[in-house]
Amino acid sequence: MDLHLKIWRQKNNQSEGKLVNYDLKELNPHMSFLEMLDILNEKLIVEGDEPVEFDHDCREGICGQCGMMINGLAHGPLEHTTTCQLHLRSFKDGETVLIEPFRAEAFPVKKDLKVDRSAFDRIISSGGFVSINTGQAPDATAIAVTHQTAEEAFDSAACIGCGACVATCKNGSAALFTSAKITHMVLLPQGKEERSERVLKMVKQMDAEHFGHCSNTEACEVECPQGISVLNIARMNYEYSRALFFRKK
Repeated sequence: MDLHLKIWRQKNNQSEGKLVNYDLKELNPHMSFLEMLDILNEKLIVEGDEPVEFDHDCREGICGQCGMMINGLAHGPLEHTTTCQLHLRSFKDGETVLIEPFRAEAFPVKKDLKVDRSAFDRIISSGGFVSINTGQAPDATAIAVTHQTAEEAFDSAACIGCGACVATCKNGSAALFTSAKITHMVLLPQGKEERSERVLKMVKQMDAEHFGHCSNTEACEVECPQGISVLNIARMNYEYSRALFFRKK
């Protein structure tokens, strides 16, 4: 199959960017989207041009590094699919594909399709951890946690921090990411000790990173490759209100 690509090229965050046209022919429809970009970069290097910069790591839909906007959608047209797990068979022969970086004030462009998502790291480092002494890893049945609670905690912990929720939100909100990291800890016994301190610190850091407020359109859940529920945001709001109510004067 043949594809016409319109790719955002930008040298750095201080320079202006633009869309550049590329044509690729005789592509295997079963190759992944990132493999297609690899082929493009090999072609550019042979021709003496600079390759397209983009994030990637595991290429197994786990690490969350490969996020980009494809035809205006975070990670492309398939639901619950990361860019690295998207294949060219999802596109038509001869189709024009628009490829851009995630757009958000808190995600400045580093180069081309690569953005700086270190704001997520700072939110986690502000309180997204358990600092109390929990000892060594206990047996699975040593701590009484119901199956339903364990499943709910796991569903929240499944967030891979790709940033699709931020990129697809009209306000650039990180509420889904932050709430998922808060919720999976507060549901388990190890995380309850610091629940109030954690939510206050993480929400404060989220605001400091210039993420927008939740728009309540639930677009974040729709575009999330892991299908993280917006109910996590409701839980974060509850935990935040609870922490303010019981905060020590």
